Amino acid sequence: MNYRHAFHAGNFADLVKHAGLLLLLEALQAGEHSLNIVDTHAGAGGYDLEGELSRRTGEAAQGIFRLMADDGAPGVFDGLKAAVRAGNPDGVVRFYPGSPSLIAARLRRQDLYTACELRDDDLALLEQTLAPWRQAEARQADGYETAVAATGRAKGPAFVLIDPPFERADDYRRIVETWREVKRRNPWACLAAWLPLKDMETFDAFLRDIEPIAPDALVAECRLRPLNDPMKMNGCALVIAGAPAGLEGPLGEVCAWVAGLGEGQGRGEAWRLNG
Repeated sequence: MNYRHAFHAGNFADLVKHAGLLLLLEALQAGEHSLNIVDTHAGAGGYDLEGELSRRTGEAAQGIFRLMADDGAPGVFDGLKAAVRAGNPDGVVRFYPGSPSLIAARLRRQDLYTACELRDDDLALLEQTLAPWRQAEARQADGYETAVAATGRAKGPAFVLIDPPFERADDYRRIVETWREVKRRNPWACLAAWLPLKDMETFDAFLRDIEPIAPDALVAECRLRPLNDPMKMNGCALVIAGAPAGLEGPLGEVCAWVAGLGEGQGRGEAWRLNG
């Protein structure tokens, strides 16, 4: 499965991922401590929804365009909607912020952010996106390896966002290995992995693999339809290790609203593995 960010910018899964990311960042930055953030697969940082790659799929029509047009959408989306409005001051939604844009705009003076990207073209755009923030670095490096090295040196809280394009057959295995090593080196680290939901067994196998590492992991799960056709992306999930308390309700609200964008078979909720 190829999930390069530019093809799917602003789609239903981005609503779950980015609304969830902003809620998680707000909770992690509640104190005065510094936060060391690593984004393993950052992409370009922002996307033109009228560009060739976005227009090829047209997925934003059932995602961010629906959200921005709905004045009655739950308040859990306020942060994402504000970020989109800030990037489109004329009121027409054309530019969509990726995770680097959302994270960088919320960096405090004491925070550090490393955004990893291997593709030359996306890296050049990522460097432009992050240029205004001195605490942010775009790095052409393996994101999994960088997450382990960077968070292992951190003396306090760290946050790792893992959002691969799933072009490689070993992505699920590397996510699990990265979680295990980061948690071994830094027990205070919070890790969030975004996953496409295609079939039930792949999802269940991942949860079985991460349960020994993070038995209280928070699972924010959004299904547009039953997970019985592995040729389709039937939903998505954010799985979070070390999630602060109190996020189950807001993340469940995000997933439930997005699941309602489907064809009446949707389901969205947030729950703890051993809750």
